Amino acid sequence: MTDAAWTRLAAAPQLSLKDLFAAEPDRVERMSLTEANIHFDFAKTHLSQEALAAFRQLAGETELAAKRDALFAGEIVNPSEGRAAEHTAERGQGAPESVAHAHGLHLRMRALIDAIEAEAFGPVRHILHIGIGGSALGPALLIDALGRDAGRYDTAIVSNVDGCALEQAITGFDPHATLIAIASKTFTTKETMLNASSALQWLEEAGVDDPFGKVIALTAAPDKAIEWGVDETRILPFSESVGGRYSLWSSIGFPAALALGWDAFESLLEGAAAMDRHFRFARSRPTRRSSRRSSTVITPMSAAPRRAVFAYDERLRLLPSYLQQLEMESNGKSAGLDGEPVVRATAPILWGGTGTDAQHAVFQLLHQGTHLVPVEFIAAIEPGDRLDPDHHHQLLLNVFAQGAALMAGKESDDPARFYPGDRPSTTILLDRLDPATLGALIAFYEHRTFANAALLGINPFDQFGVELGKQMANQLDNQSALDFDPSTRALLHRAFGDETE
Repeated sequence: MTDAAWTRLAAAPQLSLKDLFAAEPDRVERMSLTEANIHFDFAKTHLSQEALAAFRQLAGETELAAKRDALFAGEIVNPSEGRAAEHTAERGQGAPESVAHAHGLHLRMRALIDAIEAEAFGPVRHILHIGIGGSALGPALLIDALGRDAGRYDTAIVSNVDGCALEQAITGFDPHATLIAIASKTFTTKETMLNASSALQWLEEAGVDDPFGKVIALTAAPDKAIEWGVDETRILPFSESVGGRYSLWSSIGFPAALALGWDAFESLLEGAAAMDRHFRFARSRPTRRSSRRSSTVITPMSAAPRRAVFAYDERLRLLPSYLQQLEMESNGKSAGLDGEPVVRATAPILWGGTGTDAQHAVFQLLHQGTHLVPVEFIAAIEPGDRLDPDHHHQLLLNVFAQGAALMAGKESDDPARFYPGDRPSTTILLDRLDPATLGALIAFYEHRTFANAALLGINPFDQFGVELGKQMANQLDNQSALDFDPSTRALLHRAFGDETE
């Protein structure tokens, strides 16, 4: 049945953007909506009314609404691992018992933060956060976007096992005034635990009394943290049903809550909850009883094999990296929920950067290259700086002009100066970049990823593809290189010599 829906979708007329605007005088109004202080403009995409109708039918046939309800009810939506996915419960939207559990863990985190601020750990000026993947990307995004004027603590986030990363992070840090947060769901992640051991050694070599007393563990496996040496009173647990790339709302967000202040962290959660409510209760098509349309249902309808995201806001420079993990780790699958191969593209290849820098680097390909790349522009109406207002004025002029130029193109008798146009883009315009709005924006992307997975019939909550390379690295470390291919053996020999024999 779903194959027939996808066939109808592929058969929908593909009009040019100019023709769509000409045929639909109210297109801007119908293809735009505002929610949680975020304005979404989908008008410059190739979504015709026929395509929208086909997508709505596909959403019905793939039971998107039922899958959404199961997500919020705390039911198993990750069948390959037999788990729920309860990141929304961290912001108060989910099964009542899960919401209550998350709230209790938040209170525990706040109590620990209160103790740190009261100098129960001694004077603390620096926070060293060690994690990888979602355990690092989420806190890094929050602190970089919102913490530039917080002035509370110097915070460094280390994820790379390359020792250069850790050395750079602790440069200028006073080990006697440094608190170390170790973020690992299992508390066994090899890269994270190696960095943690080296950080602990740094404290010991500096003569810090009781180095383990300077460690906070953020984990879903408290027993493992205790076994490693962390006192139970300094462990901030989170639920096993919260996945790594969805975990910034849990105790993984500890460094952000500490660096930004608890009020900011609560606002982040409430902004995400507002988008949760939008996803739960808005409809893909307005009815007489409700005029609210769901951005998270409309957006998957413009899915493509590739997508570029450009934040016209320096504070969101880490957003493309965060979204790469969220979308490509979630939906980069080739098997469906039924175990059968997926016959169409799943996650888009996502890349991006920061405007206006990217205009002088990659926009040549977007405007005149042979690849059709849908673009998402993100900007904020309210500036984040205190300089001459012309800085922000020029920034917004550029983001709006780029979307218009991609659509309009420009004819020329000189092929080198010909712009084909008819290239789609979406603009996401924030009223301002604050904790609540950033929370809503991240939650929007989470729900869009989930909606895409539902339409494709895949599981967005497992990530077995992450494991194979790590398993083989362990094999290389623990057994003879003779079990590997000639190329790998030669590289090992060149790097380590006779150690690999």
